[in-house]
Amino acid sequence: MTKQTTISTMDLIEKKISETLKKVKDGLPHTAAKDGNYDDTKPSWWTSGFWPGILWNLYDQTGNEEYKNTALSANIKIASYFRENQDQFDHDVGFQFLLTAVYHYEITGDEVSKRIGIEAANFLAGRFNPIGRFIKSWDRAAGWVIVDCLMNLSLLFWASRVTGDPRYKHIAILHADTFLKYGVREDGSTCHILSFDPETGEFIEALGGQGFLPDSSWSRGNAWAIYGYANMYRFTGDEKYLQVSKKIAHQFLASLPEDFVPYWDHRANSIVTEPRDSSAAAITASGLIELAGHVPQNEKHIYLNAATKIVKSLSENYSTWDQPEHQAVLIKGTGNRPKGNFVNASLIYGDYYFIEAISKLNGYNKYIF
Repeated sequence: MTKQTTISTMDLIEKKISETLKKVKDGLPHTAAKDGNYDDTKPSWWTSGFWPGILWNLYDQTGNEEYKNTALSANIKIASYFRENQDQFDHDVGFQFLLTAVYHYEITGDEVSKRIGIEAANFLAGRFNPIGRFIKSWDRAAGWVIVDCLMNLSLLFWASRVTGDPRYKHIAILHADTFLKYGVREDGSTCHILSFDPETGEFIEALGGQGFLPDSSWSRGNAWAIYGYANMYRFTGDEKYLQVSKKIAHQFLASLPEDFVPYWDHRANSIVTEPRDSSAAAITASGLIELAGHVPQNEKHIYLNAATKIVKSLSENYSTWDQPEHQAVLIKGTGNRPKGNFVNASLIYGDYYFIEAISKLNGYNKYIF
């Protein structure tokens, strides 16, 4: 994928999102089924920030006020709901508020959004279990930790930067180290859910979660870990995070089929009959670009070439450019295969990370995660 091709792809993205904006407006979509229409979820659902995140990305690159105004309306909706219903939120306030309040603040310097972002960081930090050295993911299981939370840690590093208080980043580092110890295997694959005793902090077991089995290799979980640990290296300069991001990336890339878009789990039975996950591909592409920014010059091409091949395949084989009525950018995402939820569907976070990856390849360097 050449520079000119990524520019052309960005043109297609802007055209698609401008049309989708007319229908979705300030809604909070999660998935689009075969009819191509995005749903509208509660502000507390973990994916609520990705649509406004797309709009903030495009506003920052184009200056189009319609993107900004609609994103701001969605920001207010999520923040207002958070203020009144915090018991419905969990560790994913990182996804929700990095892409709304924090993005708005980083672009415009808005002090209200800065304060909202800090409130969200306080909420996330408040979920930290000091004896187990982890951030609990869900209230229904006080000792459960999921790989996805590695991405939410960026909110804590941001809070340390803007407040000057190092306690946020200390929590993030302790959590990342705990997941590294128990959740990353020697071969570079990762677990989805880790279970700890919340009273003693003792590790109990790994659970399959959205993966095929507890010892399988759920592709989206690996994608979160590639990106999350590359970010940890950027924030801390600790070499162990760079090395683990590379190890997970190598396992991921070695598991890809010919078109560079993974099956939902690299180790599912009868793999060729299993669904793909375009969202895992998009997350990985953006994470690989992040990783490429931290390795020596003679290594960069390994990760950039892989990221380019992934986004090229997504654009050519998994996109809706020829379906103007379809509101999403990508198809063939997999949400939760074990439960049969959102399989072969469009997923808003797949769209977000695809757009983020293309933007990075075009030189956009706004760091939100």
